Amino acid sequence: MKFVDEVHIHVKSGDGGPGAVAFRREKYVEKGGPSGGDGGRGGDVRLVAESRLTTLLDYRYQPRHFARSGQGGMGSDCNGADSENLVLKVPVGTLVKDEATGDVLADLSAEGEEFIAARGGRGGLGNMNFATSTRQTPRFAQDGGKGEERHLVLELKLLADVGLLGFPNAGKSTLISRVSRARPKVADYPFTTLVPHLGVVAYKDGLSFVMADIPGLIEGASEGAGLGHQFLRHVERCRVLVHVLDLSDTGVGREPLRDFDVLNRELAKFSATLAEKPQIIAANKIDLTDARERLKKLTQAMKRKKRTVFPISSATGEGLPKLLDEVARQLFGGPQAPGEKVKRRPRRAEAAR
Repeated sequence: MKFVDEVHIHVKSGDGGPGAVAFRREKYVEKGGPSGGDGGRGGDVRLVAESRLTTLLDYRYQPRHFARSGQGGMGSDCNGADSENLVLKVPVGTLVKDEATGDVLADLSAEGEEFIAARGGRGGLGNMNFATSTRQTPRFAQDGGKGEERHLVLELKLLADVGLLGFPNAGKSTLISRVSRARPKVADYPFTTLVPHLGVVAYKDGLSFVMADIPGLIEGASEGAGLGHQFLRHVERCRVLVHVLDLSDTGVGREPLRDFDVLNRELAKFSATLAEKPQIIAANKIDLTDARERLKKLTQAMKRKKRTVFPISSATGEGLPKLLDEVARQLFGGPQAPGEKVKRRPRRAEAAR
């Protein structure tokens, strides 16, 4: 399935049905009076978050959505039927923005959360509502209200606890495939991953967390180099970032410490809030030749920055338990020592309840 995380759509709710102009015409009933019923209400356009959806692809090919109008009023005091609401299902984590102003109208971040994108018009009143003692035969009725019309931008931000960041071919896809059941494409060339991937990591004591593999960034991404910043929105909701550094000899003049500084500058250009998120440094490919020597230089440099480096090998699994322990400590507050059980810290959604 093609991954689409931003679409522009046009929605319009239904118009209200017009009220009726009618009079009673029955045998043996003289001067029956007005009997025009009210029009029905137009249908709303509603966006509902659905956890089983992972892409906005359907709205790329069908961007226009219109709810039905309400039924018109009828004689014999019969009101028109209200129209059903038009329900558009979107993935959990979808932002709804006004296309003209860019204002965020809704953040559908929970299963079943709903936003009324356009309200249906009210039904018009029939002529029976306008009869008075001095105006007993009103020959007019009310038109139905017009439905709302909007141009919206739907922007998907994946919901994950941990985001993997790094240069292309740093080993992020191998890492997420090693610790979860996610199976992104893995190959020995840059930009193997073209779309974000999610994986659920089963940790100790029944705890788990969601990890996101974000396509590789390069220097100049803020100016559109490589894949640009188009996927960084998916780590804005993450609570912890794992910065995967490549210890191998790439042959293109890259160094782990420089990679770290370059990507942090790119993060700051994209979002100051994102740049301030907690980061865990994972030095990958420790199993390769000369990687240990590069690790020493990286560790010494990071000590001066008061940062801890976690050496790992996504290919062999070396160092991954310690890395996951640190991720769990950042997310849940534990474990603090070997053998100590994790003290679960309530998540934001649970704390709100």
